[in-house]
Amino acid sequence: MMTQTIQHHLTDALLMAYSAGTLPEAFSLVVASHVSLCDDCRARLGSFDAIGGNMIDSDDAAALADDSFEATLRRIAAGAPAEPPRRPSGVFPAPLQDYVAGDLADVRWRSIGLGVRQAPLPTARDASARLLYIPAGAAVPDHGHRGSELTLVLQGAFRDEGGRYGPGDVEIADERLEHQPVAEPGEACICLAATDAPLRFRALLPRLAQPFIRI
Repeated sequence: MMTQTIQHHLTDALLMAYSAGTLPEAFSLVVASHVSLCDDCRARLGSFDAIGGNMIDSDDAAALADDSFEATLRRIAAGAPAEPPRRPSGVFPAPLQDYVAGDLADVRWRSIGLGVRQAPLPTARDASARLLYIPAGAAVPDHGHRGSELTLVLQGAFRDEGGRYGPGDVEIADERLEHQPVAEPGEACICLAATDAPLRFRALLPRLAQPFIRI
């Protein structure tokens, strides 16, 4: 089962923002897709949802029981029950299938060079989401970030300065990370990525192409 092999998880801050509905749509899509694959993050999200529900149900904070906060913390420690996810029927998790309207064979890829392809997804303009196809053994051009980036591996695996990322793993990047993801040999690496600012490429050619590939 995939959840047993996941090594890189979402942070509490991301899960709480998702629970509160404050993430951009593109980032929410990555979080929802990861949560559908990961029992650990799904249980943690259920705990944060429980906190939010308790707060909404309390019309008057002064009327809360003296031990209500401690009781909520105990629920987190115990792990709140979470609804089982819809199981994926192919490479794409259920939340992503709603955006692709199908599976891998239905994706319309666009080349961004060196065999790497992308497929932008229809999300709100405050952030962008895309599928990435990295051929086995190929590398994404070396780059940094002007904002935040979430990358969820759906098939295959890649390695970069942060380690190895396989199916279900999510990499969280910000302005501090400079990296060059390289797909492992074997099968192509397919990822779901979300960014809230353009990438910062180091090489000249990717920088020249950036206005056209919109990444």
